[in-house]
Amino acid sequence: MGEAFFWGVIGASALLVGAVVAYVASPGRRFIAIVMAVGAGLLIGSVSFELIDEALKLAEVGRVGVFMLIGAATFTLGNWFLDRQGAGGRKDSGGAQEGGSPLAIVFGSVLDGIPESFVLGLTVLQGGVSVGLLMGVLLSNFPEGMSSSAGLRIAGWRRGRVFGMWLVIMVVAGLSAALGHEVLGNESNALVGAFAQAFAGGALLAMVADTMLPEAYEVEQGFTGSLVAIGFAISLILSSL
Repeated sequence: MGEAFFWGVIGASALLVGAVVAYVASPGRRFIAIVMAVGAGLLIGSVSFELIDEALKLAEVGRVGVFMLIGAATFTLGNWFLDRQGAGGRKDSGGAQEGGSPLAIVFGSVLDGIPESFVLGLTVLQGGVSVGLLMGVLLSNFPEGMSSSAGLRIAGWRRGRVFGMWLVIMVVAGLSAALGHEVLGNESNALVGAFAQAFAGGALLAMVADTMLPEAYEVEQGFTGSLVAIGFAISLILSSL
């Protein structure tokens, strides 16, 4: 469990690194969009090769599909609720967070990180953390930290407040990874583990589609698909190592 917590924190640490870069270097939107699109492809590949493929070895295809839908619906409903509470612009780099709710923005950022951290904890049990998934998490969190922090700075959030938010989310990510490790750690009930993998995979796909791809497409437009394919190909290569 300790190892899972560690990797969960490492994956989320890219949020804090992105925030520091946003305050020091002020990277352009195109750079952020490119990294986010490639990261989305990596995460989609990890869902396919690390989660669903493993779940199908233990459970029927139909049941895996049902639990994927449940996971996606759970994330979507949570995201919809928090958006209505004032977290809709939490990733905007132009300062849209000024009109939102600070608490909802924090909870929204936590929600975005839970599926990927939970999945990191699951993969630790398969002989070590998945390199492809970890790369996808880092490449998705880094531009998210940059974009969100740039907007929060424009909206008037103090630097210490922004960095403190990401530190809290790092701890939550570690706990989510530890929870994922414990859920799948009971070898006497492998079927529960398969359903947990399918649930987490569905939630992760919903997160990518709802929060990463729109941000990337807004800037890269027609090039987004090719960048996502590059990330997916990298995930395929890493899974074969």
